Formats: sequence, structure tokens, C-alpha cells
Amino acid sequence: MTESQSFDHPESELTPIERRRLRFRNIPLRAVLPNLVTLLALSMGLTAIRYAVDGKFETAVLAIIAAAVFDGFDGRLARALKGTTRFGAELDSLADFVDFGVAPGLVLYFWLLHEVKNFGWFATLAFAIAAALRLARFNVMAEDPTRPAWHAQFFVGMPSPAGAVTVLLPLYLHLSTLELPASKAFAPIFVVYVLVIAFLMASPIPHFSGKKMGRVPRDMIIPLLFCVVVLLLLLWTYPMEILTLLSLCYLASIPLAVRRYRSLAQAEKERAAEAAP
Repeated sequence: MTESQSFDHPESELTPIERRRLRFRNIPLRAVLPNLVTLLALSMGLTAIRYAVDGKFETAVLAIIAAAVFDGFDGRLARALKGTTRFGAELDSLADFVDFGVAPGLVLYFWLLHEVKNFGWFATLAFAIAAALRLARFNVMAEDPTRPAWHAQFFVGMPSPAGAVTVLLPLYLHLSTLELPASKAFAPIFVVYVLVIAFLMASPIPHFSGKKMGRVPRDMIIPLLFCVVVLLLLLWTYPMEILTLLSLCYLASIPLAVRRYRSLAQAEKERAAEAAP
């Protein structure tokens, strides 16, 4: 048999190992880069747990914030490079559960929630379970073709990165210039706060998405860039104070999101009623 004839064999005559090798193809680099960013986010979440165990809570908080930044970047990078894959989506969900479900709860538990023992651990478990349910629901709803287009303006339930950032609000207050005391007397209040955030994640309460923001007017580009730079500088100089402010602003936006969602839903019902024969 010549070399040229050996390549003309039909696939049915190949061995199982040879057929398996045919299924493996070279993966383009554009599909690998977003996954590397996701793994960086996962590393930040695990690093936050390590520093919380060591009692370095400020570093743990910054690691979770870094994980949130990487998480917001990997999906956009995948779409920009046209490297979106099913594997990347599954990896992103698993990383999000560790970064925004497990890590924030453990950081708070090692900081103060352990003072109320089983009650504090219950809040930690509830937060992690809520994050898992939130991510599972997001993955299912993302594949629903029947959702109206305007639903893309909202998240169903608080997104897990926002939940991770806002649930750390008591720790921000402790590490900020306000120096909220980390005493056992405050622990039950913080437990209730963690449970409230967990409920917001698992609930169907709408939250603004931000993914469908329109284009910025040309005359607003420079003011917008200036505001972003100032915010980054303030975040670098006063990280805990700015994180406190951002968390409070986000929580304050929830009623506005609910009101906007109901308004759009009512408008859709009116259009459907008018179109009905």
C-alpha cells in the first residue's frame, strides 16, 4: 500500500483510536484567551479565601473585586474575538460560583460571622446556595428564545458579581475611615444583611443589566472619560469608601429597576391587547 492510498481509507475502516483523533482539531487562540481570563478570576477568588484565613481581610476584599473585574472582561473579550464556546460558558459559571458565591461568604465568616457560630455558618451556606441557584437560572434563561427583547435590559435577581460586592458592605465599613467595630454585638445584624442579599440573588426581582446600554453621544465622550478616570483614582486612593458608596448606590437602584420593569411589562400588555382581534 502506497502512502497516498493510506489516506483514502474510509472512516469505517479506521481503528477506534484513529477515529477519535479525527475529532480533535486545533483550537484557535481567540477561544483560549477568554478562558485564561476566567482562570485568572478563579485564582483571585481562591486567593481571597487564602487571605481571609490569614486574617488579611483588606487584601481578600481587593482579590474579590479583581475577580469581578476579570469576570466582566472575559465575556466581552470572547464576544470581541468571536471566541465564545460552550466550554468557556461552563467554565465561567463554575468560576463565578467560587468567586462570588463561596469566597465572599467565607471572607465574612472568617471576619465576624463565626462569632455567632451556626447562625453565621447558615448565612454563609445560604449565600453560596443562592449564588448557585442564580447562576443556574441565568444559564437556563439565556437559552430561552421566547423572552421579549426588552428583558435584556434587566437581570432576573441580583447578579452574582453584584451580590459578592454588595454583601461585603459591612466589611467595607469596618475597613474604611468610619471603622465600624467588628464586635460580636453587630454579628447578628450582619447575618441578616447577608441573608437579604442572598434572597435578592435567588428572587425574581429585576435588576438593571447595563449590557444593553446605548452608544455614548460624541459630545459626552470626554466628560465620561474624565468621570471614569476620577472614579478609578478615588477607588485607588479610598478603596473601601468608594466601594461603600458604590454598594449603596447599587442597592438604591433596585426600586428604580423594579419600577422600570413594571412599566415596560405594562406597555407590552397594552400593545398585546391592542393587537388582539
